[in-house]
Amino acid sequence: MKHRFLLLLASLVFAIPSNAQEGIPVYFDYLSDNYYLVYPSMAGISDGGKIRATARMQWFSVEDAPNLQTINANFRIGESNSGVGAIFFNDANGYHSQTGFKATYAHHLKLGGDGRNLNQLSFGLSPTYLQSSLDESEFVSVGPDDAIAGIKLSEGYFNIDLGFSYNLMEFYAHVAVTNLLGSKRNLYRYGKANDNIPVIDNLRRYLFSVGYVFGKQEWQFEPSVLFQLSEFTEEKTIDLNAKVYKDVDFGRIWGGLSYRRSFDGAQFATSDSFGEQRLQLFTPIVGANIGNFMVSYNYSYQTGDIRFDSGGFHQITLGYDFGQKERKYDCYCPAAQ
Repeated sequence: MKHRFLLLLASLVFAIPSNAQEGIPVYFDYLSDNYYLVYPSMAGISDGGKIRATARMQWFSVEDAPNLQTINANFRIGESNSGVGAIFFNDANGYHSQTGFKATYAHHLKLGGDGRNLNQLSFGLSPTYLQSSLDESEFVSVGPDDAIAGIKLSEGYFNIDLGFSYNLMEFYAHVAVTNLLGSKRNLYRYGKANDNIPVIDNLRRYLFSVGYVFGKQEWQFEPSVLFQLSEFTEEKTIDLNAKVYKDVDFGRIWGGLSYRRSFDGAQFATSDSFGEQRLQLFTPIVGANIGNFMVSYNYSYQTGDIRFDSGGFHQITLGYDFGQKERKYDCYCPAAQ
């Protein structure tokens, strides 16, 4: 009980980007050729299809620490300019959990040039169904408490994600709006003094990323940036990423580093001082493409004077590509090949 309470408190105070949002948290798996998990417009971006499965665990030494599992698949519909995809996910954190499903339709418009030049504008739409749960059955109160229902609560939500992508040879840019619709969080109001609990129905999140791949021979270098904004809380974070690829006999190996920083800080006090701390995560990532298979691992380490646990966040991704054509475009553009 004590661990779970501290876990919830730490998550709220220090804004670990996983728990105060609806839908799939944005971690760093998009760097594992998994942009579709973040941007609906990337469904069917290549001629074939891709399957990705991820598992993430935070703070191994903490009971009921945040954990996330996802599996998704997307592919191009025949010879058309359309793509489809689906995502299943499960996200849990102490007494809170959510499971959901996203179905995606995307369309890709070629803007010019011959068939070997990548110049494409894409848009995608993902209707989403989410089942959110809050287990209050172990909450204990000395007397009646309007803030505690004392049972396991569950509520379903429907929402929509919208995304746009532009690919021009080695250059790419993506934009997405998640949780586009208003969705009242009634789960946190059942059995309670509702007049004293604010209605939160705006969980929209805006994402923007841009990047470029340098080099077309044996080695390639890819810097990129991802920016996030939550509309209701006005929280903002930025990811600064750098990846290096090397072609080898069995496929491709790659590695990189991501640095995430929050624009917003949380104040804290110690026995002899006051301070403010912003979220800072360093995430090294390594991976390999072996034939049609892909595997990657990343580890996120949080810096700062105040941390919930000395451990970090582990995530592994497994993938399989099918129906892909060999170097369709005269560019080194991993997401579109």
